[in-house]
Amino acid sequence: MKTISIIGLGWIGEPLAFYLQEKGMHVIGSTTSSEKQEKLLKEGLQAIRFLLNPHPEGVGFNALFQSEILVVNIPPRTRSVNGAFHLEQLKYLRSLIDNSPIQKVIFVSSTGVYPEVTSPEKYGEDFPISLVNTGNDTIFQAEQLMEKRRKYDLTIVRFGGLMGDDRVPGKYFSVKENVAGHTRVNFIHRQDAVRMLAWVMEEELWNKTFNGVAPIHPLRREIYEKNAIDLGIAPPASYQNEPEGNDRLIDSGKIIKTGFEFDYPDPLGFRYS
Repeated sequence: MKTISIIGLGWIGEPLAFYLQEKGMHVIGSTTSSEKQEKLLKEGLQAIRFLLNPHPEGVGFNALFQSEILVVNIPPRTRSVNGAFHLEQLKYLRSLIDNSPIQKVIFVSSTGVYPEVTSPEKYGEDFPISLVNTGNDTIFQAEQLMEKRRKYDLTIVRFGGLMGDDRVPGKYFSVKENVAGHTRVNFIHRQDAVRMLAWVMEEELWNKTFNGVAPIHPLRREIYEKNAIDLGIAPPASYQNEPEGNDRLIDSGKIIKTGFEFDYPDPLGFRYS
């Protein structure tokens, strides 16, 4: 039985933990909230209160660093906290990993690392990213920090826009004016994001980088209008008058070539709660 630790039992980490438990794996995870810890313990998940502030805080968190596989899922909160704080968090986390028996790490990253520039070609995992062209300095430096001088196997998974269940893209733009509806999306359903992380472990896909986005890229306008019809929410009041075809698309072909199949390949078919 594999023992798996998940740093960050959030919107992806929590369902991943239960998914892996159902597959017979021993899972332990972290949350920053004592209330959530109590809730998860009642639901049968071994949860430990652990936070990086940026130094490690909590009780008994060393148990998180005794597993075979570690999933790091703590996205930078760059809107509310500067990127330097997140990088300090990861430096402390690296120290804990480097002084532990952990052999394999999955680092959850973002397609925001690719340039913001639109391109006729999709951005693939082999696209050369640097501090000069990255779309997000913090995400790029975070990946570099996890990569450098490591003794563990590392796979980086770059997710696109995480949607599905209670995250409804059309809800965020309901009745708003001058909405950008002319570009195509790089979304992934939460269920596929969870399954993809589990797939990396099951198939032993180590020391690789994968993009996690649905292979079909509809227009934003199409999604907002369909959400409005299906879920009874008001669509945007108006859209920007921009021509279609100026896109920044992410390629998911690499994970598909490993045999992974998306349950929700088209964001127009995403399930919402």
